[in-house]
Amino acid sequence: MTENDTTHLLRECNAGSKMAVNSIDEVLDRVTDPDLKQLLLKSKEHHEQLGDEIHVLLNQEGTDEKDPNVMAKGMSWMKANIKLAGARPDTEESDAVIADLITDGCNMGIKSLHRYLNQYKAADETSKNICIRLSDIEEELRRDMRNYL
Repeated sequence: MTENDTTHLLRECNAGSKMAVNSIDEVLDRVTDPDLKQLLLKSKEHHEQLGDEIHVLLNQEGTDEKDPNVMAKGMSWMKANIKLAGARPDTEESDAVIADLITDGCNMGIKSLHRYLNQYKAADETSKNICIRLSDIEEELRRDMRNYL
């Protein structure tokens, strides 16, 4: 099957939502502030729910999901572990490092999603709306992290 802009955009959004869930999972057990933990869990749930919607749309398009780039996942894991190794465990300092890492991830996600929106201009409105919703989730999480930086 030839992939069209709709399929490409949905697959990129799918990979992005999975990357966000993976990134949150990487740091969740190191969070000390209960409010920060709740924000991250809420965002993870939003990413998972949108990922489920994307999965349905990809099935309708007759294509498979896309996993995040292996190199990007590996680099994210390494960056998180190196930065967190330098922070005092179970302190506000480690929460600030986590907020910084999540903020960086949100920034990269937002940039990528808007690049894909511009790249796949012929995508249908449903997939464009999904992409915008995913970007909005990233924007909200980035905004929520400000109090912990």
